[in-house]
Amino acid sequence: QVYVVFCEELGCWCRALVESVWCQADGYQLKCFLVDYAKYCSVASENIRVLAGEFAKIPPRAKKCCLHCTKPLTLHIDYCENTAKIGPAKRWDTAAIQHFRKLLE
Repeated sequence: QVYVVFCEELGCWCRALVESVWCQADGYQLKCFLVDYAKYCSVASENIRVLAGEFAKIPPRAKKCCLHCTKPLTLHIDYCENTAKIGPAKRWDTAAIQHFRKLLE
């Protein structure tokens, strides 16, 4: 379900999908995917609202997707043997994401 959340980074209310919820000392935090900006953000639980009426029928501008058969890689450095090899990783590192975004531009 799509909700409306206040994104402090953008300074406005945005449509979002809630990915996860976790408890903190001052309340709950939500990890949200902004469907019109293709960004993830963290939002306090008091900054979420139900999307109502005709706004719920507007299709999202961004969709989550992945590259077909493309797995993340990283550089594994062995300081004892003084070697470096490229191998599989659990997630994409920041440098790879920035490089991919530059290629898209």
